[in-house]
Amino acid sequence: MTSRSPTTFVALLRGINVGGKNKVPMAQLKSSLASLGHEDVVTYIQSGNVVFRSPVGDARKVAATIEKRIAEEFEVPASVLIRTPAELRAVEKQNPFLKAGVDASKLHVVFLDRSPKKSAVADLDPGRSPPDEFEVRGGEIYLHLPNGAGRSKLTIDYFERRLGVRGTARNWRTLTKLIELSR
Repeated sequence: MTSRSPTTFVALLRGINVGGKNKVPMAQLKSSLASLGHEDVVTYIQSGNVVFRSPVGDARKVAATIEKRIAEEFEVPASVLIRTPAELRAVEKQNPFLKAGVDASKLHVVFLDRSPKKSAVADLDPGRSPPDEFEVRGGEIYLHLPNGAGRSKLTIDYFERRLGVRGTARNWRTLTKLIELSR
């Protein structure tokens, strides 16, 4: 009988804060994930980014277990989306807006819990928030927000309502750091 080596995952949490409502301190979250049997747990920038190795290879099971633990321990209804390091590297390579001259600080990715229906994607309004641009590719939405995320009408809530999915967004700098941490 062979033992399975742990799988590295990146958990992207939505619905938590480091202060105020829905508070989940990262040090406690790290301990909580370790108590679930996850190893080498590292959090990044106090906003729900966790890199860890898990003896459980099923990303959906891992996400459900973490969501349940956060609800029980912190009384916060967080969404947890899981990606592998390879999936994050693919996201980085597939960004249609990452080209010469584009300011990476204006790039964001919305990670979705599943790929949306093509008919729902077709109903999205490309002119909703000029000069902002988006492109849906599989389980991610790539955003180019020249005036910044705070001024855009391309919000997570908009995409969730229109596509019937759950999502959480990360800026490009956070994505590249998570890729680095997951190596």
